[in-house]
Amino acid sequence: MPTYVEQLLAEYDREMANTRRVLVCIPDDKLTWRAHPRTNTIGWVANHVAEIPGWLPLILQQPTWDFAPVDGEPYRFPNDQTTTAILDAFDRNVLAGRSAILEFDADTLGETWSLMQAGQIFSSHPRHLVIRNFVINHLVHHRAALLVYLRMLDIAVPGMYGPSEPIPPLNSGEI
Repeated sequence: MPTYVEQLLAEYDREMANTRRVLVCIPDDKLTWRAHPRTNTIGWVANHVAEIPGWLPLILQQPTWDFAPVDGEPYRFPNDQTTTAILDAFDRNVLAGRSAILEFDADTLGETWSLMQAGQIFSSHPRHLVIRNFVINHLVHHRAALLVYLRMLDIAVPGMYGPSEPIPPLNSGEI
């Protein structure tokens, strides 16, 4: 049976490859488009998706991350203005995340990891749940939003787990 790290790495590689296939589809001239006045732009979501794998070293190599420390520099969200720059950031972050997975001590998976803001705990969970929820599921969620936005703009999207074209409806009695 594969180890947890081997399983995680296989899933990580698959989801990162699928994500890159989506990011490549975003035209530069659509980065400022938004589906609704209260939604983020495609560019914001793409930058966010590109940054998420880069959080893995923070999660796997230290017990906390204070994204707005009282006496320090707050975390700066990326704001790349071209798809090429977003892809470059994504590729760097994917490599950093993959390296962190390969190097971390799997015995620390059950240890609590905390996200903090100004010295206060924002959330705390076992590290294995943070990897799953804060990184993988979070990335897939925002990638899905990008797919919907691309469809709304009539831009072809790649299939993730099968074909991307709509499957014809079943005839009655075929179920």
